[in-house]
Amino acid sequence: MDFSPSPKAAELIARMQAFMRDHVLPAEPGYADELVGGADWRRWKQPKIMEALKERARREGLWNLFLPHAGLGAGLSNADYAPLAELTGHSLIAPEVFNCNAPDTGNMEVLALYGSEEQREKWLKPLLAGEIRSAFCMTEPEVASSDATNMRATAVLEGGQVVVNGRKWWSSGLGHPHCKVAIFMGLSDPAADKHQRHSMVLVPLDAPGVTIERMVPCFGVHDEPFGHGEITFKDVRVPKENVIAGIGRGFEIAQGRLGPGRIHHCMRVIGAAERALELLCARAESRVAFGKPLALLGGNADAVADARMAIEQARLLTLKAAWMMDTVGVKAAMSEISQIKVVAPNMAQKVIDAAIQVHGGAGVSDDFPLAALHGYARILRIADGPDEVHRALIAKLEFRRQKARREGTPAP
Repeated sequence: MDFSPSPKAAELIARMQAFMRDHVLPAEPGYADELVGGADWRRWKQPKIMEALKERARREGLWNLFLPHAGLGAGLSNADYAPLAELTGHSLIAPEVFNCNAPDTGNMEVLALYGSEEQREKWLKPLLAGEIRSAFCMTEPEVASSDATNMRATAVLEGGQVVVNGRKWWSSGLGHPHCKVAIFMGLSDPAADKHQRHSMVLVPLDAPGVTIERMVPCFGVHDEPFGHGEITFKDVRVPKENVIAGIGRGFEIAQGRLGPGRIHHCMRVIGAAERALELLCARAESRVAFGKPLALLGGNADAVADARMAIEQARLLTLKAAWMMDTVGVKAAMSEISQIKVVAPNMAQKVIDAAIQVHGGAGVSDDFPLAALHGYARILRIADGPDEVHRALIAKLEFRRQKARREGTPAP
């Protein structure tokens, strides 16, 4: 395995590092100052500074780098994009700057891979341009959504239309003033095989019967201007042409969507851990207590060493998963993809927590990004599948592998 970036990726990494240093990180305070505040998403506005950063990033060719498809993105492999995703993880505002933020990345990949020409023209094109934002409506409040087969919301074909009903929540990005469309996943045929019962449908947010109920706070924060919405669909009718790929292909699409997305999430959270470690070291060297720099007190040196080792281990495992996706495919890399989804957020949570501890009261304030980064890492242990689901899959695949070894048969 060779994790060294291609010449193209290396050049992009250098340019993104400079862009982050010179433009994104200095813009964080101004971005925060432009936010309206409060739970009423109807008042939220897109900070002007974000639009300026997006335009600059686009001019400099740092745009849609996540998308490997020719003519749409940069054409990078998963392994080449991974270090770029890590750099965007240093700031919570950075992914949108480069049009590489979830859930839009996953939604754009879905449309690029499975969308019709009409769907791409109407929705993918403005998403690629950063003109609109989108949401993904899958999780439901009434059921344990870690098992997606529990889904109760429906998307039923009636003649030339699809009728959509149900309640979804934690639909990230739903509060953004530029959010115009949602990809809705619902039950279409309860009699079919359990992984062929569901469909994905494009639902414009201004369609009759669509009601955004609220933005769900996360650790007391509403994540303005994106938000995590609770939304109801009551007899919403859209043309059958809004079905993505075809009735019953929802799970197939979901699996295709999640592989690259988990690489992106894990590399971003590794970037968040790197930012936290940088802040930890600066604080530990600059602050004095009991006559010594914090770096020389207690177990702070051990905390720094443990953080560095944990970050390196998580990065190597994530790069291995990305390399496997590129070389042997998503199915063969399923265990590694689940492994990184457990390892990276847990690692980041510990590193960021150590940085908070060294900062004392400042660490839990808004004067530093640590509290927000800690919340992000903790959320990621639930989003895109909780730790327990991934651990169960890892164990299942390992039992299969060990049985094959004992029997001398090819590993699955």
